[in-house]
Amino acid sequence: MASRTLLHRVSITATPSLVRPGAGSRGFRTTTVAALQAGIVGLPNVGKSTLFNALVENGKAQAANFPFCTIEPNVGIVQVEDPRLAQLSAISGSKDLIPATVEFVDIAGLVKGASKGEGMGNQFLTNIRNTDAICQVVRCFEDDDIVHVAGKVDPLDDIDVINLELALADLEVISKRQERLRKGKKAADQAERDELELSALDKIQAAIEAGKGARTAQLTKDEAVAVKGLGLLTLKPLIYAANVMEDDLADQGANNTHVQALRKRAVEEGVQVVVVSAKVEAELNELPKEEAKEWLASLGVTDGGLSSLVRATYSTLGLQTYFTTGEKETRAWTIRKGMTAPQAAGVIHTDFEKGFIRAETIAFNDFVKNKGYSGSKEAGALRLEGKEYVVQEGDVLLFRFNV
Repeated sequence: MASRTLLHRVSITATPSLVRPGAGSRGFRTTTVAALQAGIVGLPNVGKSTLFNALVENGKAQAANFPFCTIEPNVGIVQVEDPRLAQLSAISGSKDLIPATVEFVDIAGLVKGASKGEGMGNQFLTNIRNTDAICQVVRCFEDDDIVHVAGKVDPLDDIDVINLELALADLEVISKRQERLRKGKKAADQAERDELELSALDKIQAAIEAGKGARTAQLTKDEAVAVKGLGLLTLKPLIYAANVMEDDLADQGANNTHVQALRKRAVEEGVQVVVVSAKVEAELNELPKEEAKEWLASLGVTDGGLSSLVRATYSTLGLQTYFTTGEKETRAWTIRKGMTAPQAAGVIHTDFEKGFIRAETIAFNDFVKNKGYSGSKEAGALRLEGKEYVVQEGDVLLFRFNV
């Protein structure tokens, strides 16, 4: 059968209307792209569930314009706010606007001994192993009406408790895996793979026992791949969410001694800190959009903590966004930094990567400045990029491919 070239602009499914003249009407099954998943963890009464509920309600409040759903009682998919989508949609006259999404999982409050099954223990650890990143909510406010599980507010003690439980759980997994890998005779190729994994596990074990966590282990690229499937908790990217009262929002906790202590520790660990007020975010969701903006402004804040948290999650995981836009829809796609054009096309559908020819590429600012594809082409801002092109943040892409 002769190769046919199709032009994909926006839709996940290449429908007959998207096929170039003379190319036939072959369609494609849609490919589901899994949402980024971050687990929200913390000790009891630190504001973890309040923050999660605010995230969920924030997504729900905008359901008229963006997709939102709650998969389970403790799992919510929230859209990533991005004003560029509306600009592209207005230029293209899109019928639908589809943002990137982040899936947040509200993990049961962790207590000392969780690695041995205390509290929600094993269930907590199972849930957290399936996430891409961990957002650890840390209480950085004083309130006599909200009892702290340890009897005092001390963010460093709090994170030490959680990090220790995660580390102990990892050590148990590592020990069992090492024992299994060392058992029995194996074929040469399998023995080589096992040795690679054992090397990685030994490095991680040493890092954890030194109190540094698996993230600090100096793994080679191949070693990192070898242990990826184990879902080691201290190997996952980590973000600290400093939960503060509204008075600390304007200066981002600069005068809050708890936030200061947390930031100092975070620098030592190479971890980001996001200052957020779960209470404020929850109250914002009760207000109309304009009133919410006015209240934030009165607090000396221009951007909500939830948006900051999502951006920090993207940054920590090394993610970025590219866009597809047309009359049918304008859509944001999440990819890892450094992905080539074929790999970015593969996020939409594997056939787009396999049959990739080239990508018609326009920088976001050029697309807006020139008011779309035609204007950008006339202005010389549309580039034809090949298989080696590394996609840049905000690129507007149109893929050509063979099937």
